[in-house]
Amino acid sequence: MAMTTRRSPLLPWYIGLVVIAVVDAYVGYLFYATKCEATGLPQFLVLIVIPGIYLGLMYLTFKSQD
Repeated sequence: MAMTTRRSPLLPWYIGLVVIAVVDAYVGYLFYATKCEATGLPQFLVLIVIPGIYLGLMYLTFKSQD
């Protein structure tokens, strides 16, 4: 009889969190290294708000599954 292990239902969220953190760090580095002409608001939206909304929706999706 095979033993089954139960994975965390939030494992895809954790993986997504790591991927978004790495991409955010890279995009932030590009903003800094290339002296991006964008003002603070678009940078804040790209680096904080959009990933935050995506992670929140992804969390709600995986949390609602049984």
